[in-house]
Amino acid sequence: MSYSEKLEATKKQYPFKGWRENFKHGLVQYTEENCKKAQTIFDTLISDLIDLGENAKEARKVEHFKTAVISLNKLNEATDWALIETGEREELFELFETIARVAGIDSSKYGGGEGIASEWRDW
Repeated sequence: MSYSEKLEATKKQYPFKGWRENFKHGLVQYTEENCKKAQTIFDTLISDLIDLGENAKEARKVEHFKTAVISLNKLNEATDWALIETGEREELFELFETIARVAGIDSSKYGGGEGIASEWRDW
């Protein structure tokens, strides 16, 4: 499987379908709009990593992770900090870790060893 195919395959781990189900069960922060915004953040990250290419410098790849995490911070803030709670935080951490691994990044070098999302996250 190619680098781009591996990155595209990480989308199978997206938690957003479950988030949409949560909306149906009364968790109003998981509107279609909010779920779509969160998904777009990850779609953009993956697309940007593919565009950079497998052999791009790690620092350039990491900048795209930073942009994605900061965008999630802003989205979470816009929902009065209700969008990313404990379960969602764990899902997103795992997703970031998977994407980083596929992109050739040792995520343990970031966030004091907690992972790449921990470097910039507010959630």
